Amino acid sequence: MIAIFKKEIKSFFTSAIGYLIIALFLLLTGLFLWVFKGSFNIFDYGFSDLSNFFLLAPWVFLFLIPAITMKSFSEEKKLGTLELLIIKPISTLELVFGKFLGAFALSLVAIIPTTIYVISIHNLGLTEGNYDVGVVIGSYFGLLFLIATYTSIGVFSSSITDNQILSFILAIVLCFLVYFGFESLASLSTNGNTQQFIKSFGAKTHFDSIAQGIIDTRDIVYFVALTFFFCYLTCNNLNTSSK
Repeated sequence: MIAIFKKEIKSFFTSAIGYLIIALFLLLTGLFLWVFKGSFNIFDYGFSDLSNFFLLAPWVFLFLIPAITMKSFSEEKKLGTLELLIIKPISTLELVFGKFLGAFALSLVAIIPTTIYVISIHNLGLTEGNYDVGVVIGSYFGLLFLIATYTSIGVFSSSITDNQILSFILAIVLCFLVYFGFESLASLSTNGNTQQFIKSFGAKTHFDSIAQGIIDTRDIVYFVALTFFFCYLTCNNLNTSSK
């Protein structure tokens, strides 16, 4: 698994894609938060906090993570090297998690520079440091769990086809449905309890809960279970296709 992980990291940073994805994430969030006028702009928002960043980041990652994962297995299938990986003395689970961790690590690297935003918010308030640190930390934790879920979905999508573009599109659709699909479905009901029940199946509700600074084990279990579920589907799909 470690060898697969290292191979994935090396492939990202020996080509332009890794640097491009990180730069694109920082550019998009930076422009929307600090330059473009609108609901995400911190200066227009009028409050010294990072809530707008954590509203924006899930939508940006919804496109960037599929771009990271689209070649995970699709490229291996297209080049005919997947069979070579499967017959190596590693389990399918180790292979999948190696790919998963490689893509997940690249997303983490993209997040690290956003700590500059925290420093900026710290200094922007009328009273320096007048922001809720617990909410910021909780939001970062929530973002990590959401990224893990997106990554597992992206890796699964990549295992279905040898076409990277198709993998990219499928991952975006699945990530959107998991994150916001249940919110849209819940709006069809006029019953409040039914709406909350439907929303509880969606990632947005659990992400918003963690982002409030309250770490609820139900939210953590949700993201961990969903991540392992898609990793399991990937393993099952690879085992089936290799027979």
